[in-house]
Amino acid sequence: MMRWIAALAFATLLGATPARADLVLSQVVVDLAASGPPRADIEAWNTGAERMYVVAEPAEIVDPGTPRERRVASVDPAASGLLVTPQKLILEPGERRLLRIAVIGARRARDRIYRVTVKPVAGEISAAGSALKLLVGYDMLVIVRPPVLAGTITATRAATALVLANTGSTNVELYEGRQCDAAGKDCRTLPPRRLYAGADWTQTIDPDRPVDYRVKTGTSVETRRF
Repeated sequence: MMRWIAALAFATLLGATPARADLVLSQVVVDLAASGPPRADIEAWNTGAERMYVVAEPAEIVDPGTPRERRVASVDPAASGLLVTPQKLILEPGERRLLRIAVIGARRARDRIYRVTVKPVAGEISAAGSALKLLVGYDMLVIVRPPVLAGTITATRAATALVLANTGSTNVELYEGRQCDAAGKDCRTLPPRRLYAGADWTQTIDPDRPVDYRVKTGTSVETRRF
């Protein structure tokens, strides 16, 4: 899924010999509901043939899904509300280790959204000629839900535009979207979207047909027509 497209690549010379170290995570979306444990353990696995040095770098996403969105490094867990431990680890070939992600302090009335970058960092390269080391990491999505979940979606249609706005307290997933004719046939598939609290989304639609989406709020799923 969010296999982070970090081309943390070193010394790319023509005819270089690649040395690859593979990092695998057990999950890339962590959803911490108020009704469940305030923590999750993520397994990091080195599937490569050489030692791997890994760092975990948490950051809070402020105003997610809006033009004001920004990423703020999470240096102090007491201030950011999220603890990630350990933030540095060594994985031998085939070794598995756990990363713990935990909520710190009281939850807010609205989601807090984080990204935790988990990536290998360069070690030594041993090769007879020039070498290239390809390092691939992940940008995990971490959601800290509020005590009360309200994924309130409002819709505004204007000609060929549909604006969906989340005026609630938590993000929702919109998927299996489609527009069909009156007989429920000749359907057009619409794109999926995670819509964060306080954000809106505009897409182009057929003005003469209804829009149907499956809407997931936490573990609750319903079908909505807009």
